[in-house]
Amino acid sequence: MSWESHGQMPATHPMTKLPALDTDMIQSINDDPESGWVAGRNERFEHATLADVMKLSGTLQTRKAEDFMPYKARPKVALPDTFDWRTAPRAAKCPSLREIRDQSNCGSCWAFGSVEAMTDRICIASNGTKNVHLSAQDVAACDKLGDMGCSGGIPSSVYSYYQTFGVVSGGNYGDKSGCWSYQLAPCAHHTKSTKYPACPNEVAIGKCGRQCTDNQSLKWEADKHHGAAGYSVCKQGMAHGECAQEMQQEIYQNGPITGMFFVHQSFTSYKSGVYKHKILGDPMLGGHAIKIMGWGTEDGKPYWLVANSWNEEWGDHGYFKIARGINECQIENPVINGGPVAGMPK
Repeated sequence: MSWESHGQMPATHPMTKLPALDTDMIQSINDDPESGWVAGRNERFEHATLADVMKLSGTLQTRKAEDFMPYKARPKVALPDTFDWRTAPRAAKCPSLREIRDQSNCGSCWAFGSVEAMTDRICIASNGTKNVHLSAQDVAACDKLGDMGCSGGIPSSVYSYYQTFGVVSGGNYGDKSGCWSYQLAPCAHHTKSTKYPACPNEVAIGKCGRQCTDNQSLKWEADKHHGAAGYSVCKQGMAHGECAQEMQQEIYQNGPITGMFFVHQSFTSYKSGVYKHKILGDPMLGGHAIKIMGWGTEDGKPYWLVANSWNEEWGDHGYFKIARGINECQIENPVINGGPVAGMPK
């Protein structure tokens, strides 16, 4: 993760324990009637440092023209006030819509936020007849289109990789049903989780294997799944409210999308409600890619429903809600990395 790529350094030393886990900060968020969300202690970041979170914020900021997906216009349809792909009848036979993955202690969110949306869209487009689970390991280890494994990458490049090289099947750590499962085990940062071991200090995604090591009856090239060309959900120069409407249309008509936002310290303590970062004393830690899968309104506050990749012990069982329509944490910015991106199976 390159902090210079974001133009902002953390305000405190990387080895400083996260203020977001301090009782005083949690209390100040929960006592603020305007905050709109509940903070608490997430086991994943108990006793963590700023450096621990920096490792997970692996989306690199870019302004290179080749990294911007072309905008794809779509017809407008009537939208419901609330939408959640987890409960949508169109996805009843798509278990991936209800799955939370774990990127481990690796800055591979750029790969996860992309293959998660792609996996969902394959199933949705097939009316539930195709349930291939695309491999985050393939993308994180083999996509070299400007991407750097655990050191960060750009979501839009994953859609180019998907189109040009394809992505093999592969489950979560330990799943042997696909071609190449994720090779880094789920973990809990410096805490005694009852389910996950503590994260190792240093991890590497490994080399591109180019062979199916799990289900060896599968062949690498034959198992490659391809997508059509990726595209930006929002047009350059769009106002944030207009971009939010385009995002809703794309999600509702075609499936979850890959989004990116800037993580602030307070985000690590999210438990429920509609997240908004603190104006003061809440430094930005880096860019993070995620899967946006719905929207709604809670207590009068519009939100996006988002699946994270920090396992189900974090946040609201692995999910979070973030303010919608105001470009909270740049989640609706059509400029940064080309904004929210998507693609369809080939």
